[in-house]
Amino acid sequence: MAKALTTKAVEAMKPTPNKRTEVPDPALSGLYLIIQPSGAKSWALRYRAGNKPKKLTLGKWPVMGVADARTAATEAIEAIEKGRDPSAEKKAEKSLRMSGDNTFKSQLETFHKRHLKDLKTGEAVMQSLRFNVLPVWADRDVSDITRRDIVLLLDSIVDDGRSTTANRVKAYLSKFFGWCADRGVIEQSPTIGLKPPAKEKPRDRPFEPEEIRLLWIACEAEANPWGALFKILLLTGQRRGEVARMQWRDIDDNGVWILSSTKNNEKHSVPLPRAAQEIIFNMPRTGPFIFTTNGTAPALSLSKPTKRIAARMIEIASKEAGEPVEIPHWKPHDLRHTVKTGLADLGFGLDIRSRVMNHISDLPKMDLRYNHHDYDDENRRALEAWAGHVAAIVDGSSQADNVVRLG
Repeated sequence: MAKALTTKAVEAMKPTPNKRTEVPDPALSGLYLIIQPSGAKSWALRYRAGNKPKKLTLGKWPVMGVADARTAATEAIEAIEKGRDPSAEKKAEKSLRMSGDNTFKSQLETFHKRHLKDLKTGEAVMQSLRFNVLPVWADRDVSDITRRDIVLLLDSIVDDGRSTTANRVKAYLSKFFGWCADRGVIEQSPTIGLKPPAKEKPRDRPFEPEEIRLLWIACEAEANPWGALFKILLLTGQRRGEVARMQWRDIDDNGVWILSSTKNNEKHSVPLPRAAQEIIFNMPRTGPFIFTTNGTAPALSLSKPTKRIAARMIEIASKEAGEPVEIPHWKPHDLRHTVKTGLADLGFGLDIRSRVMNHISDLPKMDLRYNHHDYDDENRRALEAWAGHVAAIVDGSSQADNVVRLG
């Protein structure tokens, strides 16, 4: 007697070139494992209805496992014994779905209307799908879009050098097809079990001028302390943990921020540019920390505000462009790269750039040992120049030294 199919046995089965193979399950008469020449596997039930041979496709392997296939086949057999025809019913259901507008474009708009628009990141998700997916699948019936279609789409995005975007699109499509399945638009999501198409490599990068402008505008719409905190990160280039822990007592009468505890355990002073001072001194004094949500602890968790600001940047850019716009993924730490790169663009040498950023490892050891100059004046000139440059970008001025008061 042949052994019943097992998960291990199904996994080991190989396709036959140029020929479809049907493997019966000895445990349940009529249940077959279908193996395509490509290696794709699915489950089907063969039966007779009205003296005619019929075939009912149950689901795809490995989304539908051995036990699930037997359960589905048993339920179908029970329906057949009651005089029903599951295959004909399935075709009728599909025909009914097709009678409505089941295109990807239509369902995407419904997904936006009934689900995405109430989410904080909904617009960013919608813009990404409109930009990356809609041009390819606009008129496709969503029930006909296969796992292979999705893989090919994601591969094309990866091949275009946008691995991070491909991973995001995969996540968004999973939400979309899951929603379609929940509403009965499709039987099951083709993204179930699908892994992200690429491994993301963390990449530090400086902001482009347009991204600086969008960040500032997005921060204007972000509630404090987050909007103000991100502005200070951009204007000073200091480490996010040090900015988040800034206390009122750390700023002297000359607007110099004194950091007694830093990453490299070296005392560090930051002559705050006037734009930064204006932002800070407009913050409410609810406790020792300048950036706080409860008056007693620093605002250290930047993950959620980063996502909100990033989504708002995309929303602003897309609205201005009149079409979906993409902005590469960024992290708060990238603002340090932005400031150091910007200071170099403004003509400040490595000596000043490193002292502004507290990158003492960039400086000669002998200079650190014997040079006791505080460099506050030089650092102030550098940060004022940088703040003026940021102001010119935000204001749209062509002259970087045309300082506009920000706050």
